[in-house]
Amino acid sequence: MSTKKPAKSTSILILGLGGVGYYLAKRLVHEGYAITAIEPDGTLVRLADGFIDARLIQGNAMSMECWKEAGADKMDYLIAVTNNDAVNMMCCLIADRFGIPKKIARVRSTEFGGKDSILKAQDLKIDMIIHPEELAAQEIFRLIKLRAGNDIINVAKGQIQAMATRIHEKSPLAYRKLKDIHMEHGQFPFRIVAIARGITTLIPGGNDELLPGDQAFFMASREHLTHLMGLTGVEQEQRHRVMIIGGGLVGKRIAELLGKSVGVRLIEKNEVIAQELSFELKNAEILHGDGSDSDVLLSAGLLEMDTFITATGENETNIMSCVLAKHLMASQKTNKIGKKASVQSKCISLVNKEDYVVLASTMGSDLALNKKILASNEILKFIRRGELLSVAHLHGFDAEMVEIVAAPHSPITQKPLSRLGSYYNTKIMIGSIHRDEVWQIAVGDTHIQNHERVIVVCMSQHLKDVQKLFLA
Repeated sequence: MSTKKPAKSTSILILGLGGVGYYLAKRLVHEGYAITAIEPDGTLVRLADGFIDARLIQGNAMSMECWKEAGADKMDYLIAVTNNDAVNMMCCLIADRFGIPKKIARVRSTEFGGKDSILKAQDLKIDMIIHPEELAAQEIFRLIKLRAGNDIINVAKGQIQAMATRIHEKSPLAYRKLKDIHMEHGQFPFRIVAIARGITTLIPGGNDELLPGDQAFFMASREHLTHLMGLTGVEQEQRHRVMIIGGGLVGKRIAELLGKSVGVRLIEKNEVIAQELSFELKNAEILHGDGSDSDVLLSAGLLEMDTFITATGENETNIMSCVLAKHLMASQKTNKIGKKASVQSKCISLVNKEDYVVLASTMGSDLALNKKILASNEILKFIRRGELLSVAHLHGFDAEMVEIVAAPHSPITQKPLSRLGSYYNTKIMIGSIHRDEVWQIAVGDTHIQNHERVIVVCMSQHLKDVQKLFLA
Protein backbone atom coordinates (compact mmCIF):
# COMPACT_ATOMS: atom_id res chain seq x y z
CA MET A 1 0.00 0.00 0.00
CA SER A 2 1.45 3.34 -1.06
CA THR A 3 2.05 5.89 1.71
CA LYS A 4 2.72 8.87 -0.54
CA LYS A 5 0.86 12.15 -0.41
CA PRO A 6 -1.65 12.88 -3.14
CA ALA A 7 0.53 14.08 -5.97
CA LYS A 8 0.22 17.79 -6.68
CA SER A 9 0.45 16.99 -10.38
CA THR A 10 -2.64 14.76 -10.30
CA SER A 11 -5.05 16.49 -12.67
CA ILE A 12 -8.80 15.98 -12.66
CA LEU A 13 -11.33 17.21 -15.21
CA ILE A 14 -14.86 17.65 -13.83
CA LEU A 15 -17.81 18.06 -16.19
CA GLY A 16 -20.71 19.83 -14.48
CA LEU A 17 -20.68 22.04 -11.37
CA GLY A 18 -24.27 21.46 -10.31
CA GLY A 19 -24.70 19.35 -7.18
CA VAL A 20 -22.08 16.60 -7.02
CA GLY A 21 -19.56 18.44 -9.20
CA TYR A 22 -19.37 21.57 -7.05
CA TYR A 23 -19.20 19.67 -3.75
CA LEU A 24 -16.60 17.27 -5.13
CA ALA A 25 -14.46 20.07 -6.60
CA LYS A 26 -14.32 21.83 -3.22
CA ARG A 27 -13.15 18.68 -1.44
CA LEU A 28 -10.57 17.75 -4.07
CA VAL A 29 -9.09 21.26 -4.11
CA HIS A 30 -8.74 21.07 -0.31
CA GLU A 31 -6.66 17.93 -0.77
CA GLY A 32 -4.28 19.50 -3.26
CA TYR A 33 -5.50 18.07 -6.56
CA ALA A 34 -5.34 20.21 -9.70
CA ILE A 35 -8.97 20.71 -10.76
CA THR A 36 -10.34 21.90 -14.10
CA ALA A 37 -14.10 22.12 -14.56
CA ILE A 38 -16.34 22.68 -17.60
CA GLU A 39 -19.82 24.11 -16.89
CA PRO A 40 -22.29 25.77 -19.31
CA ASP A 41 -24.16 27.81 -16.66
CA GLY A 42 -22.43 31.15 -16.15
CA THR A 43 -24.08 31.64 -12.74
CA LEU A 44 -22.61 28.37 -11.44
CA VAL A 45 -19.21 29.27 -12.85
CA ARG A 46 -19.22 32.65 -11.07
CA LEU A 47 -20.36 31.03 -7.82
CA ALA A 48 -17.62 28.42 -8.00
CA ASP A 49 -15.03 31.02 -8.91
CA GLY A 50 -15.63 32.74 -5.57
CA PHE A 51 -15.13 29.62 -3.47
CA ILE A 52 -13.00 27.11 -5.37
CA ASP A 53 -9.36 27.53 -6.39
CA ALA A 54 -9.79 25.69 -9.68
CA ARG A 55 -9.56 26.39 -13.38
CA LEU A 56 -13.12 27.01 -14.58
CA ILE A 57 -14.24 26.96 -18.20
CA GLN A 58 -17.71 28.10 -19.22
CA GLY A 59 -18.77 25.87 -22.05
CA ASN A 60 -20.47 22.70 -23.24
CA ALA A 61 -19.23 19.30 -22.11
CA MET A 62 -19.76 18.05 -25.68
CA SER A 63 -17.58 20.78 -27.20
CA MET A 64 -14.22 19.46 -28.35
CA GLU A 65 -12.83 23.01 -28.18
CA CYS A 66 -13.61 23.09 -24.46
CA TRP A 67 -11.86 19.75 -23.99
CA LYS A 68 -8.78 21.03 -25.80
CA GLU A 69 -8.82 24.28 -23.80
CA ALA A 70 -8.99 22.21 -20.61
CA GLY A 71 -5.94 20.17 -21.68
CA ALA A 72 -7.85 16.90 -21.64
CA ASP A 73 -4.89 14.98 -23.07
CA LYS A 74 -2.93 15.75 -19.86
CA MET A 75 -5.65 14.74 -17.37
CA ASP A 76 -5.38 11.78 -15.01
CA TYR A 77 -9.11 11.52 -14.20
CA LEU A 78 -12.40 12.48 -15.80
CA ILE A 79 -15.45 12.92 -13.55
CA ALA A 80 -18.61 13.39 -15.64
CA VAL A 81 -21.42 14.55 -13.35
CA THR A 82 -23.64 16.68 -15.58
CA ASN A 83 -27.43 16.36 -15.22
CA ASN A 84 -27.62 14.30 -18.41
CA ASP A 85 -26.84 10.56 -18.20
CA ALA A 86 -26.26 10.26 -21.95
CA VAL A 87 -23.78 13.16 -21.93
CA ASN A 88 -21.87 11.63 -19.01
CA MET A 89 -21.57 8.26 -20.75
CA MET A 90 -20.61 9.81 -24.09
CA CYS A 91 -17.99 11.98 -22.40
CA CYS A 92 -16.27 8.88 -21.04
CA LEU A 93 -15.90 7.61 -24.61
CA ILE A 94 -14.49 11.00 -25.64
CA ALA A 95 -12.12 10.95 -22.65
CA ASP A 96 -10.86 7.56 -23.74
CA ARG A 97 -9.94 9.04 -27.13
CA PHE A 98 -8.04 11.83 -25.37
CA GLY A 99 -6.14 9.18 -23.40
CA ILE A 100 -7.49 9.99 -19.93
CA PRO A 101 -6.63 6.86 -17.86
CA LYS A 102 -9.49 6.86 -15.31
CA LYS A 103 -13.09 7.80 -16.05
CA ILE A 104 -16.00 8.19 -13.62
CA ALA A 105 -19.59 8.91 -14.62
CA ARG A 106 -22.76 9.71 -12.69
CA VAL A 107 -25.63 7.72 -14.21
CA ARG A 108 -29.06 7.81 -12.56
CA SER A 109 -30.45 4.91 -14.59
CA THR A 110 -29.49 1.49 -13.23
CA GLU A 111 -30.03 -0.05 -16.68
CA PHE A 112 -26.46 0.82 -17.69
CA GLY A 113 -23.17 -0.48 -16.38
CA GLY A 114 -24.37 -3.55 -14.47
CA LYS A 115 -23.29 -7.13 -14.99
CA ASP A 116 -26.54 -7.96 -16.78
CA SER A 117 -26.82 -4.67 -18.71
CA ILE A 118 -26.74 -4.59 -22.49
CA LEU A 119 -24.11 -1.86 -22.24
CA LYS A 120 -21.58 -2.66 -19.51
CA ALA A 121 -19.14 -0.20 -17.94
CA GLN A 122 -16.25 -1.50 -20.02
CA ASP A 123 -18.28 -1.01 -23.21
CA LEU A 124 -18.67 2.65 -22.27
CA LYS A 125 -15.00 2.98 -21.24
CA ILE A 126 -16.11 3.84 -17.68
CA ASP A 127 -13.98 2.76 -14.73
CA MET A 128 -16.60 3.68 -12.13
CA ILE A 129 -20.34 4.35 -12.45
CA ILE A 130 -22.08 6.30 -9.69
CA HIS A 131 -25.83 5.87 -9.09
CA PRO A 132 -26.63 8.55 -6.42
CA GLU A 133 -30.22 7.48 -5.83
CA GLU A 134 -29.22 3.83 -5.56
CA LEU A 135 -26.45 4.74 -3.10
CA ALA A 136 -28.94 6.64 -0.92
CA ALA A 137 -31.50 3.81 -1.01
CA GLN A 138 -28.90 1.14 -0.22
CA GLU A 139 -27.51 3.19 2.67
CA ILE A 140 -30.96 3.68 4.22
CA PHE A 141 -31.67 -0.02 3.71
CA ARG A 142 -28.41 -0.85 5.50
CA LEU A 143 -29.22 1.44 8.40
CA ILE A 144 -32.72 0.08 8.90
CA LYS A 145 -31.42 -3.48 8.98
CA LEU A 146 -28.96 -2.53 11.74
CA ARG A 147 -29.78 -2.69 15.43
CA ALA A 148 -32.22 -0.04 16.61
CA GLY A 149 -31.94 1.97 13.42
CA ASN A 150 -28.83 3.77 14.68
CA ASP A 151 -25.98 4.52 12.31
CA ILE A 152 -23.30 1.87 12.79
CA ILE A 153 -20.24 1.99 10.54
CA ASN A 154 -17.98 -1.02 10.10
CA VAL A 155 -14.30 -0.10 9.89
CA ALA A 156 -11.24 -2.29 9.37
CA LYS A 157 -13.36 -5.11 7.92
CA GLY A 158 -15.80 -4.92 10.81
CA GLN A 159 -13.24 -5.33 13.61
CA ILE A 160 -13.92 -1.75 14.76
CA GLN A 161 -17.42 -0.27 14.82
CA ALA A 162 -18.58 3.30 15.22
CA MET A 163 -22.11 4.03 16.39
CA ALA A 164 -24.05 7.29 16.31
CA THR A 165 -26.78 7.96 18.85
CA ARG A 166 -28.60 10.96 20.28
CA ILE A 167 -28.08 12.09 23.88
CA HIS A 168 -31.42 12.62 25.61
CA GLU A 169 -32.20 14.69 28.71
CA LYS A 170 -32.43 11.59 30.93
CA SER A 171 -29.37 9.88 29.46
CA PRO A 172 -26.78 8.87 32.09
CA LEU A 173 -24.20 10.55 29.84
CA ALA A 174 -25.91 13.95 29.68
CA TYR A 175 -24.06 16.89 31.30
CA ARG A 176 -20.99 14.71 31.82
CA LYS A 177 -17.42 15.50 30.76
CA LEU A 178 -15.89 12.93 28.43
CA LYS A 179 -12.95 12.26 30.74
CA ASP A 180 -15.35 11.47 33.62
CA ILE A 181 -17.40 9.14 31.40
CA HIS A 182 -14.27 7.23 30.40
CA MET A 183 -13.07 6.95 34.01
CA GLU A 184 -16.43 5.62 35.20
CA HIS A 185 -16.88 3.15 32.33
CA GLY A 186 -13.31 1.93 31.95
CA GLN A 187 -14.28 -1.74 31.98
CA PHE A 188 -14.11 -1.75 28.17
CA PRO A 189 -12.26 0.60 25.79
CA PHE A 190 -14.27 3.10 23.71
CA ARG A 191 -13.95 6.67 22.47
CA ILE A 192 -16.39 9.44 21.67
CA VAL A 193 -14.91 10.64 18.40
CA ALA A 194 -17.36 13.29 17.16
CA ILE A 195 -20.28 15.37 18.41
CA ALA A 196 -22.87 17.17 16.26
CA ARG A 197 -24.32 20.11 18.21
CA GLY A 198 -26.66 22.50 16.46
CA ILE A 199 -25.08 23.07 13.05
CA THR A 200 -21.56 22.52 14.40
CA THR A 201 -19.44 19.38 14.44
CA LEU A 202 -16.93 18.98 17.28
CA ILE A 203 -13.91 16.70 17.56
CA PRO A 204 -14.14 16.53 21.36
CA GLY A 205 -11.49 16.55 24.07
CA GLY A 206 -11.64 15.19 27.60
CA ASN A 207 -13.02 18.40 29.06
CA ASP A 208 -15.90 18.64 26.59
CA GLU A 209 -19.37 17.87 27.93
CA LEU A 210 -22.17 15.85 26.36
CA LEU A 211 -25.42 17.83 26.28
CA PRO A 212 -29.03 16.79 25.60
CA GLY A 213 -29.73 17.02 21.87
CA ASP A 214 -26.14 16.15 20.92
CA GLN A 215 -25.64 13.47 18.29
CA ALA A 216 -22.54 11.59 19.45
CA PHE A 217 -20.37 9.09 17.57
CA PHE A 218 -18.83 6.32 19.69
CA MET A 219 -16.04 3.97 18.58
CA ALA A 220 -15.37 0.52 20.05
CA SER A 221 -14.15 -2.92 19.06
CA ARG A 222 -16.75 -5.24 17.57
CA GLU A 223 -16.82 -7.48 20.66
CA HIS A 224 -17.64 -4.46 22.85
CA LEU A 225 -20.52 -3.12 20.74
CA THR A 226 -23.15 -4.75 22.97
CA HIS A 227 -21.63 -3.11 26.06
CA LEU A 228 -21.50 0.23 24.25
CA MET A 229 -25.15 -0.01 23.27
CA GLY A 230 -26.04 -0.76 26.87
CA LEU A 231 -24.06 2.25 28.07
CA THR A 232 -25.84 4.59 25.66
CA GLY A 233 -29.28 3.07 26.23
CA VAL A 234 -29.62 1.71 22.69
CA GLU A 235 -31.71 -1.46 22.47
CA GLN A 236 -30.84 -4.28 20.09
CA GLU A 237 -33.90 -5.10 18.04
CA GLN A 238 -35.01 -5.44 14.47
CA ARG A 239 -37.16 -2.74 12.88
CA HIS A 240 -40.34 -4.13 11.34
CA ARG A 241 -42.57 -1.20 10.37
CA VAL A 242 -41.40 1.58 8.09
CA MET A 243 -43.20 4.65 6.73
CA ILE A 244 -41.74 6.38 3.65
CA ILE A 245 -42.78 9.86 2.49
CA GLY A 246 -42.17 10.29 -1.24
CA GLY A 247 -42.31 7.72 -4.05
CA GLY A 248 -39.53 9.09 -6.24
CA LEU A 249 -36.42 7.17 -7.28
CA VAL A 250 -35.08 6.88 -3.73
CA GLY A 251 -38.38 6.25 -1.92
CA LYS A 252 -39.46 3.65 -4.44
CA ARG A 253 -36.12 1.86 -4.30
CA ILE A 254 -36.13 1.78 -0.49
CA ALA A 255 -39.59 0.20 -0.59
CA GLU A 256 -38.34 -2.41 -3.10
CA LEU A 257 -35.35 -3.30 -0.93
CA LEU A 258 -37.31 -3.49 2.33
CA GLY A 259 -40.60 -4.89 1.10
CA LYS A 260 -39.80 -8.59 1.42
CA SER A 261 -38.57 -8.42 5.01
CA VAL A 262 -40.12 -5.30 6.56
CA GLY A 263 -43.65 -3.90 6.63
CA VAL A 264 -43.56 -0.80 4.39
CA ARG A 265 -46.17 1.95 4.06
CA LEU A 266 -45.38 4.61 1.44
CA ILE A 267 -47.22 7.95 1.16
CA GLU A 268 -47.06 9.75 -2.23
CA LYS A 269 -48.57 13.21 -2.83
CA ASN A 270 -49.06 12.78 -6.58
CA GLU A 271 -52.16 10.65 -7.25
CA VAL A 272 -50.96 9.36 -10.64
CA ILE A 273 -47.57 8.32 -9.25
CA ALA A 274 -49.23 6.73 -6.22
CA GLN A 275 -51.44 4.64 -8.50
CA GLU A 276 -48.44 3.52 -10.58
CA LEU A 277 -46.52 2.57 -7.44
CA SER A 278 -49.45 0.50 -6.18
CA PHE A 279 -49.02 -1.75 -9.23
CA GLU A 280 -45.20 -1.80 -9.19
CA LEU A 281 -44.57 -2.35 -5.46
CA LYS A 282 -46.29 -5.60 -4.60
CA ASN A 283 -44.77 -5.85 -1.11
CA ALA A 284 -45.58 -2.32 0.08
CA GLU A 285 -48.78 -0.50 1.02
CA ILE A 286 -49.17 2.67 -1.07
CA LEU A 287 -51.24 5.62 0.19
CA HIS A 288 -52.12 8.85 -1.61
CA GLY A 289 -51.70 11.94 0.58
CA ASP A 290 -49.54 14.82 1.80
CA GLY A 291 -46.81 13.50 4.10
CA SER A 292 -46.33 16.94 5.66
CA ASP A 293 -49.92 16.95 7.01
CA SER A 294 -50.29 15.74 10.60
CA ASP A 295 -53.77 14.32 10.01
CA VAL A 296 -52.49 12.30 7.04
CA LEU A 297 -49.56 10.94 9.06
CA LEU A 298 -51.71 9.95 12.02
CA SER A 299 -54.42 8.32 9.90
CA ALA A 300 -51.70 6.44 7.99
CA GLY A 301 -50.49 4.92 11.26
CA LEU A 302 -47.40 7.00 12.09
CA LEU A 303 -47.55 6.08 15.77
CA GLU A 304 -47.29 2.39 14.91
CA MET A 305 -44.09 2.87 12.92
CA ASP A 306 -40.55 1.98 13.97
CA THR A 307 -38.79 4.01 11.27
CA PHE A 308 -40.00 7.16 9.50
CA ILE A 309 -38.23 8.13 6.23
CA THR A 310 -38.67 11.33 4.22
CA ALA A 311 -37.43 10.95 0.63
CA THR A 312 -39.21 13.65 -1.39
CA GLY A 313 -37.31 15.99 -3.69
CA GLU A 314 -37.85 18.98 -1.39
CA ASN A 315 -35.43 19.77 1.47
CA GLU A 316 -37.98 21.71 3.50
CA THR A 317 -40.63 19.00 3.22
CA ASN A 318 -38.18 16.30 4.30
CA ILE A 319 -36.81 18.24 7.27
CA MET A 320 -40.11 19.65 8.52
CA SER A 321 -41.95 16.33 8.10
CA CYS A 322 -39.37 14.77 10.43
CA VAL A 323 -39.85 17.62 12.92
CA LEU A 324 -43.61 17.08 12.73
CA ALA A 325 -43.28 13.31 13.12
CA LYS A 326 -41.04 13.72 16.16
CA HIS A 327 -43.55 16.13 17.70
CA LEU A 328 -46.44 13.73 17.14
CA MET A 329 -44.46 10.83 18.57
CA ALA A 330 -43.46 12.89 21.62
CA SER A 331 -47.12 13.87 22.19
CA GLN A 332 -48.12 10.22 22.06
CA LYS A 333 -45.39 9.42 24.57
CA THR A 334 -46.84 12.02 26.94
CA ASN A 335 -50.39 10.72 26.56
CA LYS A 336 -49.56 7.02 26.70
CA ILE A 337 -46.50 6.41 28.81
CA GLY A 338 -44.99 3.07 28.06
CA LYS A 339 -46.06 2.84 24.40
CA LYS A 340 -42.85 1.43 23.00
CA ALA A 341 -43.20 2.49 19.37
CA SER A 342 -43.49 6.19 20.22
CA VAL A 343 -40.34 6.07 22.33
CA GLN A 344 -38.21 4.05 19.95
CA SER A 345 -39.21 5.33 16.49
CA LYS A 346 -36.39 6.73 14.36
CA CYS A 347 -36.52 9.42 11.68
CA ILE A 348 -34.28 9.38 8.58
CA SER A 349 -34.41 12.27 6.11
CA LEU A 350 -32.98 12.73 2.64
CA VAL A 351 -31.51 16.23 2.38
CA ASN A 352 -30.47 17.49 -1.05
CA LYS A 353 -28.51 20.51 0.15
CA GLU A 354 -25.31 19.57 1.97
CA ASP A 355 -25.41 22.66 4.21
CA TYR A 356 -28.67 21.36 5.71
CA VAL A 357 -27.39 17.92 6.71
CA VAL A 358 -26.16 18.78 10.21
CA LEU A 359 -29.13 21.14 10.70
CA ALA A 360 -31.58 18.35 9.82
CA SER A 361 -29.83 16.02 12.28
CA THR A 362 -30.41 18.45 15.12
CA MET A 363 -33.97 19.52 14.25
CA GLY A 364 -35.73 16.18 14.17
CA SER A 365 -33.93 13.64 12.02
CA ASP A 366 -32.04 10.93 13.85
CA LEU A 367 -30.07 10.64 10.63
CA ALA A 368 -29.82 12.91 7.57
CA LEU A 369 -28.41 11.65 4.27
CA ASN A 370 -27.34 13.61 1.20
CA LYS A 371 -27.05 12.02 -2.25
CA LYS A 372 -24.27 14.39 -3.31
CA ILE A 373 -22.19 13.53 -0.26
CA LEU A 374 -22.77 9.79 -0.72
CA ALA A 375 -21.83 9.99 -4.42
CA SER A 376 -18.82 12.20 -3.72
CA ASN A 377 -17.58 9.85 -1.01
CA GLU A 378 -17.64 6.91 -3.42
CA ILE A 379 -15.73 8.94 -6.02
CA LEU A 380 -13.21 10.15 -3.43
CA LYS A 381 -12.62 6.58 -2.24
CA PHE A 382 -11.85 5.58 -5.83
CA ILE A 383 -9.39 8.45 -6.32
CA ARG A 384 -7.73 8.12 -2.92
CA ARG A 385 -7.39 4.35 -2.92
CA GLY A 386 -3.63 4.56 -3.50
CA GLU A 387 -3.18 6.91 -0.51
CA LEU A 388 -5.79 5.90 2.09
CA LEU A 389 -7.03 2.41 2.94
CA SER A 390 -10.61 3.62 3.36
CA VAL A 391 -12.70 6.74 4.02
CA ALA A 392 -16.21 6.84 5.49
CA HIS A 393 -18.33 9.95 5.98
CA LEU A 394 -20.08 10.22 9.35
CA HIS A 395 -23.71 10.91 8.43
CA GLY A 396 -25.11 14.02 10.07
CA PHE A 397 -21.61 15.18 11.00
CA ASP A 398 -19.15 17.33 9.09
CA ALA A 399 -16.53 14.65 9.72
CA GLU A 400 -14.74 11.70 8.11
CA MET A 401 -13.43 8.39 9.41
CA VAL A 402 -10.18 7.37 7.74
CA GLU A 403 -8.13 4.19 7.81
CA ILE A 404 -4.51 5.01 7.02
CA VAL A 405 -0.97 3.62 7.48
CA ALA A 406 1.69 5.63 9.33
CA ALA A 407 4.61 6.22 6.96
CA PRO A 408 8.13 5.77 8.39
CA HIS A 409 9.36 8.92 10.16
CA SER A 410 6.06 10.73 9.57
CA PRO A 411 5.10 13.34 12.23
CA ILE A 412 2.58 11.00 13.89
CA THR A 413 5.40 8.57 14.78
CA GLN A 414 7.51 11.19 16.53
CA LYS A 415 5.61 11.56 19.83
CA PRO A 416 2.65 10.16 21.86
CA LEU A 417 -0.84 11.36 20.98
CA SER A 418 -1.12 13.53 24.10
CA ARG A 419 1.85 15.59 22.89
CA LEU A 420 0.67 16.23 19.35
CA GLY A 421 -0.49 19.73 20.22
CA SER A 422 -3.85 21.43 20.65
CA TYR A 423 -4.43 21.81 16.89
CA TYR A 424 -4.45 18.09 16.18
CA ASN A 425 -6.33 17.28 19.38
CA THR A 426 -9.22 19.59 18.41
CA LYS A 427 -9.34 18.89 14.65
CA ILE A 428 -8.17 15.26 14.46
CA MET A 429 -8.79 12.32 16.77
CA ILE A 430 -6.90 9.02 16.66
CA GLY A 431 -9.56 6.44 17.39
CA SER A 432 -7.84 3.06 17.08
CA ILE A 433 -4.59 1.38 16.05
CA HIS A 434 -3.76 -2.11 14.75
CA ARG A 435 -1.04 -3.54 16.99
CA ASP A 436 -0.04 -7.11 17.83
CA GLU A 437 -2.56 -8.44 15.29
CA VAL A 438 -5.55 -6.81 17.03
CA TRP A 439 -7.29 -3.44 16.91
CA GLN A 440 -6.91 -1.36 20.08
CA ILE A 441 -8.68 1.85 21.11
CA ALA A 442 -6.06 4.62 21.22
CA VAL A 443 -5.49 6.65 24.40
CA GLY A 444 -3.41 9.70 25.27
CA ASP A 445 -0.12 7.87 25.91
CA THR A 446 -0.41 5.74 22.75
CA HIS A 447 2.66 6.21 20.54
CA ILE A 448 2.05 5.18 16.93
CA GLN A 449 4.92 3.34 15.24
CA ASN A 450 6.07 3.10 11.62
CA HIS A 451 3.74 1.09 9.33
CA GLU A 452 0.95 0.74 11.91
CA ARG A 453 -2.63 0.96 10.60
CA VAL A 454 -4.68 3.63 12.30
CA ILE A 455 -8.31 4.79 12.29
CA VAL A 456 -8.63 8.58 12.43
CA VAL A 457 -11.68 10.85 12.77
CA CYS A 458 -11.34 14.40 11.51
CA MET A 459 -13.35 17.38 10.37
CA SER A 460 -14.03 17.04 6.64
CA GLN A 461 -11.97 20.11 5.77
CA HIS A 462 -8.96 18.75 7.67
CA LEU A 463 -8.52 15.50 5.75
CA LYS A 464 -5.43 16.95 4.09
CA ASP A 465 -3.95 17.53 7.58
CA VAL A 466 -4.39 13.84 8.36
CA GLN A 467 -2.39 13.04 5.25
CA LYS A 468 0.35 15.47 6.29
CA LEU A 469 0.45 13.96 9.76
CA PHE A 470 0.68 10.35 8.56
CA LEU A 471 2.28 10.53 5.12
CA ALA A 472 4.86 13.31 5.30
